Amino acid sequence: MPDDEGAALHAAALVAVTEMPGCPVVEVGTYCGRSAIWLGDAVERAGTGSRVLTIDHHRGSEEIQPGWEHHDPTVVDPTTGRMDTLPFARAAIEAADLAATVVLVVATSMDAASLLAAAPAMVFIDGGHGDDETRADAAAWLAKVPIGGYLAVHDVHDDPSTGGQAPRRYIHDPAVAAGFEPVSTTGSLRILVRRRLGVAP
Repeated sequence: MPDDEGAALHAAALVAVTEMPGCPVVEVGTYCGRSAIWLGDAVERAGTGSRVLTIDHHRGSEEIQPGWEHHDPTVVDPTTGRMDTLPFARAAIEAADLAATVVLVVATSMDAASLLAAAPAMVFIDGGHGDDETRADAAAWLAKVPIGGYLAVHDVHDDPSTGGQAPRRYIHDPAVAAGFEPVSTTGSLRILVRRRLGVAP
């Protein structure tokens, strides 16, 4: 995540937990922890007792598997031959001194959504970018954001030549139809706030 997008995410999280103190910030898609650090720092600065729950199965989404453009062989476990970003995320969170604020949840997005009882102050979706994964993330999380809560979606591209369209097609646009109002755009990061309850088409 570029610094300008990280700063925008940080600012939105700070507002979200200030307006909904004690409610968690949920991140879908930890990878190696960079954006979780932005979120964790915002939550600590707010001082409202919120925490960041960052969710990932840590086996890599489709677009970062071997043979794909964004594959990083350094995050492959040499013992299993499978991707495993959990050690990298844990080390990054600990190096940032955020282990008390950022909770690493090792689970699929859908499993974690089914277990979360608290209304989130903010949900940041940056998981897999394929059609099936983005549809599943939207189904799991959009309904959990209460009125006044925030939604952040990464990799929303206006121009198909600059990136895939699944986050726009299956998360951003249905969110707008379901009562979310866009409030900021920074690069491919979109921040929305829920103004009314509605059902995504």
